[in-house]
Amino acid sequence: MASIEFIRPQGLVHSPAFSHAAVVPPGATMIYIGGQNSVDEQGYLVGSNDVAAQSQRALRNAQVALNAAGADLSNVISWNVLLVADIDISQAYGAIATELASPNPPLVTASLVTALGLPGALVEISAVAARFD
Repeated sequence: MASIEFIRPQGLVHSPAFSHAAVVPPGATMIYIGGQNSVDEQGYLVGSNDVAAQSQRALRNAQVALNAAGADLSNVISWNVLLVADIDISQAYGAIATELASPNPPLVTASLVTALGLPGALVEISAVAARFD
């Protein structure tokens, strides 16, 4: 079966948290997961002002979306993480780091923003994944 090639070249910082590039071979089904924040099935914000709790729920919601598309965390090529600027980033990442740990970590883009579209949301996570049928 084909697989995604994660590239961590010499000359760029080596981090256990992310890769620098990825190559998706032909034949992959691409999956795009829209921004997931910390809401329950009824759309209510979960986690109040607790960025760790919100990060865990946002990741869980991303996992549900991935599963619905026939994928899981191992299929993720790239994460895009939006964090409200005044939060503790180490708490946000620390709450989900073990679930994202991988010998070939995906690409990660993180941005600090003034606010998110859902009032009270502190984190929003989107992803690009690939599945091989």
